[in-house]
Amino acid sequence: MSDQSQRTRAEIDPEYDHRREDGVDESELESLLAGYTVGRDDHENAPAFVIRPDDVQAVLTLLRDEAGFDHLSCITGQEYEDRYESLLHVTKYDRRTHEVTLVVQLPTDAPVSQTAEPVFRTADWHEREIFDLVGIEYEGHPDPRRILLPDSWQGHPLSREYDQTKPQVVKYAEHANPLQPDRRTETDTMVLNIGPHHPATHGVLHLKATLDGETVVDVDPDVGYLHRCEEQMCEQGTYRYQIIPYSNRWDYTANLPNEWAVARVIEDVADIEVPTYAQLLRTMATEFGRMLGHFLALGTFALDVYGEFTAIFQYAFRDREVVQDILEDLTGQRMMFYFFRLGGVAWDLPEPRDEFIDKCRAFLDELPAKMDEYHALISGNEIFQIRTVNTGVLEPDVAKSYGCTGPVARASGIDYDLRRDDPYGYYERLDWDVVTADGCDNHARVLVRMREVEESAKIIEQCLDLIEDWPEDERTVQSNVPRTLKPDPDIETYRAVESAKGELGIYLRTDGSNKPARFKIRSPCFHNLSALPEMSEGEYVPDLIASLGSLDIVLGSVDR
Repeated sequence: MSDQSQRTRAEIDPEYDHRREDGVDESELESLLAGYTVGRDDHENAPAFVIRPDDVQAVLTLLRDEAGFDHLSCITGQEYEDRYESLLHVTKYDRRTHEVTLVVQLPTDAPVSQTAEPVFRTADWHEREIFDLVGIEYEGHPDPRRILLPDSWQGHPLSREYDQTKPQVVKYAEHANPLQPDRRTETDTMVLNIGPHHPATHGVLHLKATLDGETVVDVDPDVGYLHRCEEQMCEQGTYRYQIIPYSNRWDYTANLPNEWAVARVIEDVADIEVPTYAQLLRTMATEFGRMLGHFLALGTFALDVYGEFTAIFQYAFRDREVVQDILEDLTGQRMMFYFFRLGGVAWDLPEPRDEFIDKCRAFLDELPAKMDEYHALISGNEIFQIRTVNTGVLEPDVAKSYGCTGPVARASGIDYDLRRDDPYGYYERLDWDVVTADGCDNHARVLVRMREVEESAKIIEQCLDLIEDWPEDERTVQSNVPRTLKPDPDIETYRAVESAKGELGIYLRTDGSNKPARFKIRSPCFHNLSALPEMSEGEYVPDLIASLGSLDIVLGSVDR
């Protein structure tokens, strides 16, 4: 191993800005929020301030405008024996390690909090989900409907007194024009139901599109058809073995980052160290997994936009299959890999090592020519340009308000990537770049993903170089983790990783047992999809389909 492999990226390159030199200044936050704080809470990842339910908007506005906290990354709802809590996890797009948690405590007889939606649009869907599943109401919310369950559902499945044996009757709703009178035009509107079906919606999704002639004037994404209770299953599984396998089912197109999200948050609360060699294997495997997601996104988007199946779609799946074969050799599984273990990975490279490394290098050697093919077929295609350039425009401020992350945010010029901004694994020791673009449209989102494939290849190649030279007696793939893991009670933390779709975060609360008391999944697809109405209003139906495809959502991740 070279000396460079043992040093961080900042030590190697003084110009490198990884945005994590210092944490948030708690004294400044205390001073800023002095008039609103009624108590403090203890969270592992960030200072936590207890605020009054009717001060939510004032505090968020203060944090955003005075301290630069412009990213409401997640809202978590939960119920204790004596209270409800609404937790707002807030950070910055330009300095991810500056985090703060706002704790809103609510009485059990009237769990009502002020909505955060006027300050951050992403709160719209978050608060609807919390009301739907936990039962907390948000005063002033513009659209206080259920989001995952039918409107006629009785009770809240995550509340302590919910009767799971109670039968449910789903009623038919009377059709009504979804446009309010002040938004109607002289032309009669028409409601077009797109879905729920699978082939053109990247999962079971229903879009209620309201048209004025051929123009889209309103879109209401109707999700929840694939809700599989992943959070609840994780709360019923043991830390040691039973949670990581579930994560492969969230975003099943690029699922290794899901495993890392679970491993990172549990290792954080249980104070588990991961050997350096295992971090290297994790990094390499996850970048192959990122390629899986981006190849699929590229092929299906071409199919969405102009029905291209014979060339682009099959080219993308040709290359995806090669990566799938590599990961099958590494993990032993075709799709649901379960390669991560707490404290490391399942095993080292398959034997013979040289054969596996040569197979990886052969793929990387051929990749530049294949990427040239994609650019010739896609980015240089006139039809593709007409369909994607200046359609589905998502301005940076709007993307931030909706909590967009990943390629969707970076294609709007937002320089935000957790691999660099909140480093984990081996990323900080490697030479690679965060890909951004300023187009803000469907075309830019495709180009960002294509360039990210090239950056993933750079990361993998460096990992292979290090793995090849790593001393045999130092190839430790797992640390010593107790068979039964019981972290101390009342530990709370929020940890996230950079998946192929964006920020995949998990809020975890312990109770002293071998299972989580609360396990909340922050899905990047959920946030990105919520911005679709902003991208589609005023455009045509084909543009709506292109915009949806450009988001690269997976409903297993949206609905969880």
